Amino acid sequence: MTTRSARRSPLAMTVLLLLDRQPLHPYGLRRLILRWHKDRVVNVSQRNAIYQVIERLERSDLISVKETARDEHRPERTVYEVTEAGERTARRWLLEMLGTPAKEYPEFPAALSFLDCVPPEARLAALEQRQSALREEIVRLDADLTAAVASAHLVEIDYLRTMCQAELAWLEASLTDLKNDGTAT
Repeated sequence: MTTRSARRSPLAMTVLLLLDRQPLHPYGLRRLILRWHKDRVVNVSQRNAIYQVIERLERSDLISVKETARDEHRPERTVYEVTEAGERTARRWLLEMLGTPAKEYPEFPAALSFLDCVPPEARLAALEQRQSALREEIVRLDADLTAAVASAHLVEIDYLRTMCQAELAWLEASLTDLKNDGTAT
């Protein structure tokens, strides 16, 4: 088997760090990510994403098969564990992600760069829809903050809430400009 360097990603780091806590099968990893609400910060909307990351991490010798087990009424499941190289890599990736701003390309700024491609009334309606969605998200995040038990879970929720509030403030100012003179900042 040829060892290749695994590509760093939030999901790959998450898988390594969770497997460092306990060996799991891919379905168990996804369930844990959802139960801990890490799906707010790691994209697991596609079920096969975990399996693809598992394959990459295994090819890179960052995880290995611990066992293959079959429960009485379930299909065979492969349980993975993190290797020593995987532990080191996960911590290095975590510190890099914490310490170094990354060039990210979210959809919203890309769409804003083409704002003039839609009529003013359509862009106003779309931005007002986003404004409403941001307000709803802030309410959900407030509820999550209230319900959070461990302080480690508060950090990412607080960050997401702060980012939503900042975007909402910018959006409200832009909507005011758009309504006043027909342009957005």
